[in-house]
Amino acid sequence: MKLWMLIILGVVLSFVSLFIGAIDIKVTDLLELDSDKLEIFLVSRVPRLLAIILAGAGMSIAGLIMQSLSRNKFVSPTTAGTLDAAKLGIMISMLFLTNVTYTQQVIFSFAFALAGTFIFMQILERIKFKDVIFVPLIGIMYGNILSSITTFFGYEADLLQNISSWLMGSFTLIISGRYELLYISIPAIILAYLFANKFTVAGMGEDFAKNLGLSYKFVLNIGLVLVAIISTSVVLTVGVIPFLGLIVPNIVSLYMGDNLRKTIPHTMALGVVFLLICDIIGRVIIHPYEIPVNVTVAVIGSAIFLIMLFRGRAYAKK
Repeated sequence: MKLWMLIILGVVLSFVSLFIGAIDIKVTDLLELDSDKLEIFLVSRVPRLLAIILAGAGMSIAGLIMQSLSRNKFVSPTTAGTLDAAKLGIMISMLFLTNVTYTQQVIFSFAFALAGTFIFMQILERIKFKDVIFVPLIGIMYGNILSSITTFFGYEADLLQNISSWLMGSFTLIISGRYELLYISIPAIILAYLFANKFTVAGMGEDFAKNLGLSYKFVLNIGLVLVAIISTSVVLTVGVIPFLGLIVPNIVSLYMGDNLRKTIPHTMALGVVFLLICDIIGRVIIHPYEIPVNVTVAVIGSAIFLIMLFRGRAYAKK
């Protein structure tokens, strides 16, 4: 699919998203400057759209970076423990750092996401049997361990309900003043594009990268920091959105290849389009009520993920 086609589709879906909700808003209502509907449009609908765009583009790029650095198409923040590590950081900050500011809480969660991703990459280096299916299964097991620790401490401190409500992937509560943290992902995406060629070389292996004069560890750490920044901003603002960083880069690689400099714009655009579609579906099915976007993404994404698993298994047999 051409990039301009994805952009046009994204613009159309964005327009549709702005006028879907419990309160019926028409274009003519926006001409009344003192109307309540105009205020709802500016305070709720526009911030929600911006949050969807930033989250869709950011998580897709995070997955693309992880897949390139780990040299495995089934690795993403969802299957590498990154999101689970961020959740653990949030729980610990709620449990032990009750008097810290929101900014300090974000930094604390970011540190956990970065550490969790780094540990997973270290685990990959020590695995000799790096099968295309085996690696993401290790990541899922690792993420479940972190999630179990979060659940245990959350249960002991009676914080499970708070954590679950906060981390549920949904744009329902996004209003002006509650989504601005996602702007952090913009410089992260720009840096990802600037380092795209280096990420591509680093994805060919440490020895190959060093032979070309590339500082492999430095590039790897830059990639992990970018992934942690994007994942933390999305988790703290929207919640956990599964499969987004996994399936979008894989779909793009099918028709664009693995050159990150070329695939990053397509990955961003497709990530936004995919998340917009899932969000619109969740808002339309039981209108005027709403299904959280993580549910629709999980249902559609899991089906695509299973198809990818079977394709990977068939490829491995060959």
